Amino acid sequence: MALIVLTGILQACSNSGNKDKQGDADTANTTIAQSTKTVKNILFFGTSLTAGYGLDPSEAYPALVQNRIDSLKLPYKVINGGLSGETSAAGKGRIDWLLKQKVDIFVLELGSNDGLRGVPVAETTKNLQSIIDSVKAKYPDVKMIMAGMQMPPSMGTKYAADFKNMFPELAKRNNMALIPFLLDKVGGIPKLNQADGIHPTAEGDKILAENVWAVLKPLL
Repeated sequence: MALIVLTGILQACSNSGNKDKQGDADTANTTIAQSTKTVKNILFFGTSLTAGYGLDPSEAYPALVQNRIDSLKLPYKVINGGLSGETSAAGKGRIDWLLKQKVDIFVLELGSNDGLRGVPVAETTKNLQSIIDSVKAKYPDVKMIMAGMQMPPSMGTKYAADFKNMFPELAKRNNMALIPFLLDKVGGIPKLNQADGIHPTAEGDKILAENVWAVLKPLL
């Protein structure tokens, strides 16, 4: 009888040891899976608004979006492709260089410099569509976001209306998520803009980051 009891105890200990080893193996496998999780790229392609003109790079809204992503431990890396003074035509010529790195989410913020120069809306539309087509051709599975912009009435009522409508029309045509107005709650508010009245302050860029995050988050 004692022998039977002893045998049972030894079997139980053996099974427990096997379970512990299996548990350790499962934990190790999970750790390896997490450490090898593919990091996806989010490319912000735009003007000085994206580049963070007049700000420390860490204060620009793409960097603030990266901070939010990191706090949630999401596997995404933000690439700031903003360039001060960039027009849609210049962007069309620059996009291929940035597409050499994998792009999983593409945020397009271009057109404001065209508007300030009075470039015909039809021309800007054509350039933006060309950029979108280039991104889609290189990365067919890319998720895309269009950042809407607006012009002041001083540019002419019709021009301002056509310019504003260009962004939602392009977004709809290309199945892109839309940020209705990137500078919402910032544009035209002196305390949230630098002395030039165009570029946001660090506080203003915090609001831009929130405007972007509201549309970006569901795509992550």
